[in-house]
Amino acid sequence: MTKAVTKSTPKAKRARKTVTFLQKPTCATCRKARRFMQKRGVQLNYRDIVKDRLTSTELQNLIGRHDHEDFLNPRSEIFRKKKMKDHPPSRREAISLMSKNPDLIRRPVIVAGGRVVIGYDENGMIRF
Repeated sequence: MTKAVTKSTPKAKRARKTVTFLQKPTCATCRKARRFMQKRGVQLNYRDIVKDRLTSTELQNLIGRHDHEDFLNPRSEIFRKKKMKDHPPSRREAISLMSKNPDLIRRPVIVAGGRVVIGYDENGMIRF
């Protein structure tokens, strides 16, 4: 009786997904999200939004159809001083403020293929 030999084929390597990772390197939430994404094998293209600020146009494109208030960082000193929780800024004002004060942007912001994930959102990050 002869034994059948089956040859196992190696699984095709999955191409690594590349995303743009907008961050403040000293931000604990950014570091946590960065580790999460790296463990999933996602290639990250970093941008330090403090050193390389987002322009008003970039913010408009990034926010797109999303609610601009989702991009505001409630832990920011400016957010608290201006009492934005009770008196949210208009979209135009928020974009202007975020372009001048990057600490006002909720972090990280992860972008790929038209998708945007704001803050530490595991469900959103898994979809990359």
